[in-house]
Amino acid sequence: MRVRVGIVDSGINAGHPHVAGVSGGVFIHADGDNDDCTDRVGHGTAVAGAIREKAPGAELYAVRIFDRRLTATVDTLMRGLEWCILHGIHIINVSVGTANQEHRPRLEDFVRRASEREMFVISAVGLLPGDLPGAIGVAADPARGRFECRFRNGVFWASPYPREIPGVPPERNLIGVSFAVANCAGLLARAMATMSPKNAYREILRDATLAESSVRIKPS
Repeated sequence: MRVRVGIVDSGINAGHPHVAGVSGGVFIHADGDNDDCTDRVGHGTAVAGAIREKAPGAELYAVRIFDRRLTATVDTLMRGLEWCILHGIHIINVSVGTANQEHRPRLEDFVRRASEREMFVISAVGLLPGDLPGAIGVAADPARGRFECRFRNGVFWASPYPREIPGVPPERNLIGVSFAVANCAGLLARAMATMSPKNAYREILRDATLAESSVRIKPS
């Protein structure tokens, strides 16, 4: 199946060689919505490249909620998440999170509705929505390879490094939990390509109930 991945971030530069095109998207901002999904800070493009590396056949959708800085209001975030539900996105990669518990009810409601539609919400642990029941919470583990994700103690652990850039040592490249989230999302999209969304959803939830499991997918 063609897996649809929504990347809630700063947009995507579709022409970047690590991305190789997007299937659509939206720019959500205070004055309304439009189709300007161009990434002006580079973060969303790096996230998209990490996902594309692992799931070359996935359909990527740029849900741009950031402009020149990696900050957005919770209202903007919620509109981006709702766009994903309305457009039948299978995997919602959320690079933004909040520690403000006042926003918990709204995000809980969203994750619940996404789960009912057998959509995966993937975000960082320690923040909302990554800490919510029904979401896939991801933490950074620099010891993990980029094609490896390990489930331990209720958390998915993945590499915090994005796709490599020739001639640039890893320590000078981007690093952070956003890319651990993206690496996990890419591995999930790769696995989902071989089964229906319903079966993939059940498989992931079944595996996540184990005390310890490991998923390792080698590059083609």
